[in-house]
Amino acid sequence: MKRFFALSRTTHGVLDLAMPGFVALLWLGDFPQWQVILVSLITAFAAYTAIYALNDLVGIAMDKEKFVGGINAGYSVESSDMRYPLAQNILPYRSGLLWFFGWFALALMGSYTLNPAIVVILIAAAILEVIYCLLLKVTYLRTFVSGLVKSSGPIAAIYVVDPHPSLQPVLLILAWVFFWEIGGQNVPADWNDTVEDQRVNAKTIPLQLGTQKAGLIVLLTLGMTIIISMFLPLVSPLNLGWPYRLASALAGGYLLFKAGYELYKNQEGRLAAKLFDNASYYPMAQLVIIAISVLLN
Repeated sequence: MKRFFALSRTTHGVLDLAMPGFVALLWLGDFPQWQVILVSLITAFAAYTAIYALNDLVGIAMDKEKFVGGINAGYSVESSDMRYPLAQNILPYRSGLLWFFGWFALALMGSYTLNPAIVVILIAAAILEVIYCLLLKVTYLRTFVSGLVKSSGPIAAIYVVDPHPSLQPVLLILAWVFFWEIGGQNVPADWNDTVEDQRVNAKTIPLQLGTQKAGLIVLLTLGMTIIISMFLPLVSPLNLGWPYRLASALAGGYLLFKAGYELYKNQEGRLAAKLFDNASYYPMAQLVIIAISVLLN
């Protein structure tokens, strides 16, 4: 099973579950019924497991070319020696494909049970993930696609607790996740893979724009993430005052901006990996903060 979980980057995927959990609590202002929580957890885990596997299934040819000289050290949240098991030929492609379809089918069933509208979001996320992979050698603007893919989970969480949400607060949540993904995940991941990406003439922000501009993009997008987080209480029925905003800002400052500034200042690959790791725990920090706020209210 380790090979399959490596294919789906399960450690990272489990951390990602905190983001839709946070959004659901923020939006509803309370804990949903336990049945809804259970189905949501199973569905979200299945969806993240399937989409991460899809990334490697679509990009297997380029991954094999990228890692012909060996696979880099990666990040602490994805440090398994079995990373990219398809590219390393330690997992048959057919097995990986069956793994994806099994989890994707489960995610579709769970999505339909929670709200049929989520089925559309899930299918759109899968299509966008394929497009993202295919754009590796085409344009660095594919980072925008990555932002939309990662936003799909939190947006789906809104439709779990609210069948007919207003558009403006949904867009606010989307923007927040979008900037976090670009500055805290996508650009740092590409920065960490620059040696491997050069082998395949990949079009990424660090390679196309240079590390100085890439560092500035990281700093600006993470700054936008923290600023937008200050407006997130507007979408919640809870009375989330300055203590909540202060806790949220401190989490963003420590986990995102501090590491982002170090990367911008020193422009070292190991700091990109550090930022990726820190940013991966940001949703969990936000989930803890909103959970405490819900309990106190």
